Amino acid sequence: MTTSLDEPAMRPAFQAVSGGRRFKSGLARVLVTLAFLVAIVPLAWVIITLVSKGIEPILNPDWWQNSLNGMYPEEFGGGVYHAIYGTLVQALVAAVIAVPIGVLAAIYLVEYGRGKLAKITTFMVDILSGIPSIVAALFIFAVWITTAGLTQSAFAVSLSLVLLMLPVVIRSSEEMLRLVPDELREASYALGVPKWKTVTRVVVPTALSGIVTGVMLAIARIMGETAPVLVLVGYSASINYNLFDGNMASLPLLIYNQLGNPEEAGQQRVWGAALTLVIVIMIFNLIAAVVSKLSAIKTK
Repeated sequence: MTTSLDEPAMRPAFQAVSGGRRFKSGLARVLVTLAFLVAIVPLAWVIITLVSKGIEPILNPDWWQNSLNGMYPEEFGGGVYHAIYGTLVQALVAAVIAVPIGVLAAIYLVEYGRGKLAKITTFMVDILSGIPSIVAALFIFAVWITTAGLTQSAFAVSLSLVLLMLPVVIRSSEEMLRLVPDELREASYALGVPKWKTVTRVVVPTALSGIVTGVMLAIARIMGETAPVLVLVGYSASINYNLFDGNMASLPLLIYNQLGNPEEAGQQRVWGAALTLVIVIMIFNLIAAVVSKLSAIKTK
């Protein structure tokens, strides 16, 4: 059987990879591995240091059940119950204020935002995203304490945390809402469902998993902020349940307070409080993952 000279020559199904492509592939693999090591080594170093220096106090049950009320600087013992309470309460109050505002703002930008108002809102969110925490704290200090004449309190801290939390909630919720396929909206409109009901019954439930994750991560982020607690509330060695009056401790504020303690007990409290803060934030991240999984819409 002969082939015509006009027919193209048959090419092999697989061609050998050239040496240049192998070199580029190997170089990319090496660079990616080095980048991973550069990122993971400092993180592992921080974790190992925190665990080695802070594990001793947190293994004591009193650490989680007592405050530092009545404890001398050189005296071992006490706990961070009061600081954990302050950290959680300040962050949760901020979340109660920021989450509804942030989610509604995201819905407006994605579903209704047109014209100058939407552009102004987007511009203000971008500005809030770049504001340092100390600036937010000073703004609340000027409005809440200097202008309004109110006292330093944990609620003032929560207000400054709202300013830091809002852009994170808005941006994460906005991105999740934009990921909802337009086909779902169009199918709802085709059935005669009004827009507000389409948003509340179709769009938001579909994006709820990502929105919840963004909210939980925003809460975990603001828990470690130091500037607001340094400016807007004083440290207390005992627990204070009043959000609107008196000093209230938090884990970042306790760490800052004990840094001035040269005694070995003080340094132990610093490392223990730092490890406790990492554990609390890690728990919130795990909760975010679980809640996101449970709130996801089942397709089967």
